[in-house]
Amino acid sequence: MTAILETTASDVDGIAASRVRRGRHRRIVIGVLAVLVLAGFAASLMFGKTFYPPADVLRVILGQDVPGASFTVGRLRLPRTVLAVIAGICFGLGGITFQTMLRNPLASPDVIGISSGASAAAAFAIIVLSLGGTQVSIFAIVAALTVALLIYGLAYRGGVAGTRLILIGIGIAAMLDSVTSYLLSTAATWDMQETLRWLTGSLNGATWFATVPVIVALVVIGPVLLLQARNLSMVQLGDDAAQALGVRVERTRIVAIVAAVGLIAFATAAAGPIAFVAFLSGPIAARLVGRGTSLFVPAALVGALLVLVADFVGQYAFGTRYPVGVVTGALGAPYLVYLIIRSNRAGGSL
Repeated sequence: MTAILETTASDVDGIAASRVRRGRHRRIVIGVLAVLVLAGFAASLMFGKTFYPPADVLRVILGQDVPGASFTVGRLRLPRTVLAVIAGICFGLGGITFQTMLRNPLASPDVIGISSGASAAAAFAIIVLSLGGTQVSIFAIVAALTVALLIYGLAYRGGVAGTRLILIGIGIAAMLDSVTSYLLSTAATWDMQETLRWLTGSLNGATWFATVPVIVALVVIGPVLLLQARNLSMVQLGDDAAQALGVRVERTRIVAIVAAVGLIAFATAAAGPIAFVAFLSGPIAARLVGRGTSLFVPAALVGALLVLVADFVGQYAFGTRYPVGVVTGALGAPYLVYLIIRSNRAGGSL
């Protein structure tokens, strides 16, 4: 009996030590990611066709008038960079919410049709209704929420299976993409250019008017998702186990879906559907932090870093400037193919 008690105590100590190590590793990774985001933020403000030293950039941020820098940094680079960070955080949080809730890395708004719904609505608003600006954003937000709830409703059969929701979402996405393609085929030249710029995902022409609503959405909705993180982790154990632990499963799913889609929709309305940021942020965060701990904050930071780096690369790494969505799409598409191949080799399903 004594030996059994000693073994049990040793196991408990080992589990506790493992949790401490994972927690310390998670904090280190979050700290490093935060420093990288700050470094990317600073670099995006300082570098460009004209270099401005950190002192000038800081003076502009503090509201002082600096010849040249006040316009270039304050009017052009600062809103663009802030939108890159905030949109990246929104995409990262939205993506990891779906991936955690449905226990599948393919359960991303990019894949299951939510971004396609926002894109189709925006194309309809621009091409058919000749709308622009805020009106297009409203169409995109409402459409994203509607499509998400439609997919959830179609996938619900006494509960929601991740594979069923993903397959339904892929089907809905295909239909919505075909609608977008048809609208583009009927568009006038100017409307087509405006629609394609929006659909690609771009931070060109970012303004405070477009950025502030995304900031407000993150401040209001972000804490809701973070508060749901523990319940979503319980849902990963299965509906019955989560209910036994006191989690109201369907309520948790609905709240998480609405909150995540809200963040995705506001970010998409401001910057367009920047491809694969929501899809990549969670898996990259999981690789860095490891499983068995909350990925919400790391995924948000990874999303911000992805958008910052991709936008910087798209602006200055090539002979011509590319929208941020082109760069993230080039990164995300191969990973999606790799993920599907790996799943098939493992004998799994989507």
